[in-house]
Amino acid sequence: MRFMLATLWLLFASPALAAEPNEAATENGRYAMTPVQDGFLRLDTRSGAVSLCKVTGANVACRASAEESRALNEEIDRLSRENAALKTAAPNAQAGSKYGIPSDEEIDKALNVGEKFMKRMLRILRDDQAPDKT
Repeated sequence: MRFMLATLWLLFASPALAAEPNEAATENGRYAMTPVQDGFLRLDTRSGAVSLCKVTGANVACRASAEESRALNEEIDRLSRENAALKTAAPNAQAGSKYGIPSDEEIDKALNVGEKFMKRMLRILRDDQAPDKT
């Protein structure tokens, strides 16, 4: 058991020891490990997530608790429903709208506005450049 704990300590501590001093200071203490009968509990001190970790040979496998797994699955289900609702709420009036392509009517309206703007700007420029007859 002591050999396994020493191996685990080396496994998890060696990346932190090899890191830059600033990086090691921010990562130090993120996980708290507590030995239990079947392995050890790993507590993520930032997120509060608890995992049961087991050592089998040279491998370490950690699994989240059933409560956390259930919460994650509920969040995935909620996001899936929200995604489906957003997809059905999207405007499907025109075939081109799926790809963001404007219809011919929308293009004509935009060109009419642009044409009106250009004519007015040219008229203003002509009036400003015309010599005063005073």
